[in-house]
Amino acid sequence: MRPWSFQLYSARIFPPLARILKLLAKLGYSQVEGYGDYDNPRQLRSVLDHLGLTMPTIHIDLTTLRQSPNQAFQVSRCLGVGTIICPYLTTETRPVDTPGWIQLGDALMAVASQCRAAGFDFAWHNHDFEFKQLPDGQWPMKLLLDHTDIGWEMDPAWIVRAKSDPLVWIQKYGPRLQAVHLKDLAPAGENANEDGWSDVGFGTMNWPQLLCVLQSTPAKWWVMEHDKPNDLERFAKRSLATANKLVQ
Repeated sequence: MRPWSFQLYSARIFPPLARILKLLAKLGYSQVEGYGDYDNPRQLRSVLDHLGLTMPTIHIDLTTLRQSPNQAFQVSRCLGVGTIICPYLTTETRPVDTPGWIQLGDALMAVASQCRAAGFDFAWHNHDFEFKQLPDGQWPMKLLLDHTDIGWEMDPAWIVRAKSDPLVWIQKYGPRLQAVHLKDLAPAGENANEDGWSDVGFGTMNWPQLLCVLQSTPAKWWVMEHDKPNDLERFAKRSLATANKLVQ
């Protein structure tokens, strides 16, 4: 059975973290994906080890990676992370044209070089804004992938929300995938209190087809995520059951 991971951002409003980790281990997860900084990584590592959990991947923002790389590396190393993933750009920091996205690619390559020198792989995690065409018709995600050699943590649900087709992107850029996020989109007008997201397998995403195709890529880590679940255990339990049913 494939080892499944869980993005801890999904549980941010359900502290404490120790209780969350205990629940995930009990449900059958073997990995978690961290996010942000951790004040006491040694203590967190001790809890992970005790529960039989690992943290192979972590999300760290671009500002931290550029301004405090050694701190990010120290925390990541302590937690047993192998791949550092840049997860997001705020609206005001997003490039607005092709030269800007190429420049961002150069910045990410510099960060990737530092990560690799420190013993980590590096990848980019997408949202929807990378799949909205620029004024000249270019696609930001295409610019990032064509002008760099960084890895990609694909979030297919964000691609669909941007009205693009993840299968088209997998066909062309599948070899770049290091990880994938599994989350689902609720039917139009439903789950407004969860920002329109759904538990994996309970929304509109064609996961049987997507998971079949994704298994042919080198994506090593498959991570359950929900940006705003109103019931953490329900989301974690039902999503894991869906994944286990579809992937043997």
